[in-house]
Amino acid sequence: MSDDEKKITRREFIKGAGLGSLSSIIALTTGSLLGNALAQDKTPATPTPAPEKPDMPMRPFGKTGVKVSILSLGGIIDFTANQIILKKSLDWGINYWDTAASYIGGNSEIGIGQFFEKFPDTRKKIFLITKSGTRDPEGLSKSLKTSLERMKTDYIDLFFIHGLNDANELSPELKAWAEKMKKEGKIKFFGFSSHQGMAQHLQHAPSLGWVDGIMMTYNYRIMHKDDMKKAVEACHKAGIGLTAMKSQGGGPVKTDSEAELELAGRFIQKGFSPQQAKIKAIWENSAIATICSAMYNLSTLQANVAAAMDKTKLELSDLNALRTYAESTCNGYCAGCVSLCNGAMGGDIHIADVMRYMMYYRTYGEPELARGHFSMLPETVRSKMARLDYSPAERVCPQGLAIGEIMRDAARILA
Repeated sequence: MSDDEKKITRREFIKGAGLGSLSSIIALTTGSLLGNALAQDKTPATPTPAPEKPDMPMRPFGKTGVKVSILSLGGIIDFTANQIILKKSLDWGINYWDTAASYIGGNSEIGIGQFFEKFPDTRKKIFLITKSGTRDPEGLSKSLKTSLERMKTDYIDLFFIHGLNDANELSPELKAWAEKMKKEGKIKFFGFSSHQGMAQHLQHAPSLGWVDGIMMTYNYRIMHKDDMKKAVEACHKAGIGLTAMKSQGGGPVKTDSEAELELAGRFIQKGFSPQQAKIKAIWENSAIATICSAMYNLSTLQANVAAAMDKTKLELSDLNALRTYAESTCNGYCAGCVSLCNGAMGGDIHIADVMRYMMYYRTYGEPELARGHFSMLPETVRSKMARLDYSPAERVCPQGLAIGEIMRDAARILA
């Protein structure tokens, strides 16, 4: 076996380890272990009662009066083909379901509608979120109508403007539209999602007085930054419900270092994986109501639910270890501070967007998702991407990203 093969074997072991002690709780409560035992023994016996199922922790979502599960189901999934994910998430106490009109060509919303049609009583148990990339009232009304029809529901609990890039998009016209939809009973609450410039948008939202919820990139890499801490606290005080996404802190450069292996080893000794540790670090901040995670299979869903139900608290040394790892690998992560690179380049050339698509490609292992998003960039941006000089942006990037190299890779890989 070569040195490279040894590294791969060890790496795969670490990624797969650390789930047993927590996940066994879920397995027992669903009866799978008991079922396996009885299948092997045909002698009639009195089943041993399964351990009491721990409850999924809940937190208030801002000042809405609604309590949501601290883990929410991200909907970048074809739910028409994965109804079991919806069923098990509900069984395990996840009441916050997130989707968007654009996800999987509409199949995410359509799949949720199929589930509600089959199990109509479940609709009232779910805090349902969908999103639209449209900004004008007419377009938003059309998008909302389509989402309601797809999901076989009369109302959306929380409607988001998707991918806010400029705080000025939160216009008086948008406020009037949201208030009208609330009055008509088509939505209960309104807000926005943001992948970039998050701190700026979060700091602006409380002053508006009509934003109920925000979904933003938030993870162990950026949660310690002063501007993010101040922004999160301001929204929390204003009663705005906060949802963290991109919780694993993946970036356009796939990190694969000894530091990663050491971090994994640290948390495996505590009984959980580094992926579980990263989401547990976010829950340490009570201002975050829930973490939105795209869980493409039952194994990931089970691991995340186990982490949510586990009562183990991370120690200060654990949080410091995550922070140290984040600092040592920062040049593989885009923190979304677009004002810096846009200012250096003299305008928005979609650097942060491309960094996110490369994250989908390299970290998430979702090439089609990455290519689909990339294809929606303006043709003028894509056509000149490979030949631009990105050195001005690289000089101001606090993360030290090799922006030019990544953008050229994107032009080659995602086109």
